[in-house]
Amino acid sequence: MSGSGKMADDFSITRVPESARLPMWEIMLIRTGGLIALSQFMLGAALGYGLTFWQAFWATMLGSVLLELVSLFLGLAGVREGLSTSLLARWTGFGKYGSGAIGIVIAIGLVGWFGIQNSVFAKGVDSALGGVLGFPLAAIITGLGVTLIVIFGLKWLSWTAKIAVPGFLAVISYGVYVVLQDHSIGELIASPPPGPVLSLGMATTMVAGGFMMGAIITPDLSRYCRSGKDVFWMTMSTVIFGELGVNLIAVLMAHAIKSADVVTIILQTAGWFGAAVVIFSTIKINDINLYSASLGITGVIDSVLGKKVNRGLITLIIGAIGTVLSVVGILDKFVGFLMFLGVLIPPIGGIMIVDYFILKRSRGILDESRKQNKLPEHSEKFNPITLISWAIGFFVGYLIEAGIPSVNSLLVSGIAYYIGMKMLSSIRKRKPGQEINV
Repeated sequence: MSGSGKMADDFSITRVPESARLPMWEIMLIRTGGLIALSQFMLGAALGYGLTFWQAFWATMLGSVLLELVSLFLGLAGVREGLSTSLLARWTGFGKYGSGAIGIVIAIGLVGWFGIQNSVFAKGVDSALGGVLGFPLAAIITGLGVTLIVIFGLKWLSWTAKIAVPGFLAVISYGVYVVLQDHSIGELIASPPPGPVLSLGMATTMVAGGFMMGAIITPDLSRYCRSGKDVFWMTMSTVIFGELGVNLIAVLMAHAIKSADVVTIILQTAGWFGAAVVIFSTIKINDINLYSASLGITGVIDSVLGKKVNRGLITLIIGAIGTVLSVVGILDKFVGFLMFLGVLIPPIGGIMIVDYFILKRSRGILDESRKQNKLPEHSEKFNPITLISWAIGFFVGYLIEAGIPSVNSLLVSGIAYYIGMKMLSSIRKRKPGQEINV
């Protein structure tokens, strides 16, 4: 597998062969690094500010179970087929042009998150250096720095994880030690929320919605796993260390400091060095954002235009776009759009899971082509049932406030797709499991 000295294409529009699969711990570290980061700590602090410890625990558990189920199912499809999310979608309900639409939607969302995280990273770096650089220059340096890491592929993502994850954990552990010098754990667990009260439903929505995009793009990493067991432990480690671990530590710290301001929490417990390490860990989630965005775009160009382009080159282009957006401040107004994507993207997972594991419409041609380590020669071009189901799921998630919007949209789209395909199959008197070309 290329990755050390040149732009790595990382099998962006092909299957990942068995020879290129990686040890479980390496993929697990990259994936877990996406949640052992500043953004997750911010989520935990927000929960702790508005909930008791046990309320925050149950909100985290409920949200995490939902994320684990989505991640595991899509991750198992990814490891079996060796395909990224946008490529796998071509044979799991979306077809040639639908998978292109998925690639674009996911890429836009991830480039948006890249820009927002880059702004956080740049402000932290600029602040740590006493404002010498100024925000625009700091954002250019941090944005292009992360872009260079991602250009060289998964190996470099692994390298940054080996530095960022232990560093983040060391700072948080030290912070806990400092907090516990002045407070007992029992006292913090029993204390009331220091801020305005959050509802359990809203808190669960924050947990599930916060990483739903990460759950949908699980195949981008799981395609490098060696077995389904590796996928299970990769996704479970994310829940244990990222969701439960970081969230609940941040809850305790928010109760101790009586603030949801993460920088204040870190500064009061670990000082400037600790703040710098925690902000540096933002690199870890941001390189995953950019990596999956580049896979999405290369998949679009391949499926829609029939052209093969190097993933590293695409990374350079979209990394530059994300950096420019963060410098000019457009992304401050982009958050609302990203929340919109929070109900637009989950239906993708619902449809893919139903098609791959229940209807199994393309499993035959996927199995045959996998034996030769190739992609199937044919795929349906367009499936209207998929788009209708996607739209239904989106509108339910967007318009109905009860429950968890991102989960509502995922479940409704999956059910609508199953019913729609069964009705279409019945109308056309097709045999169950036979692919329906539209």
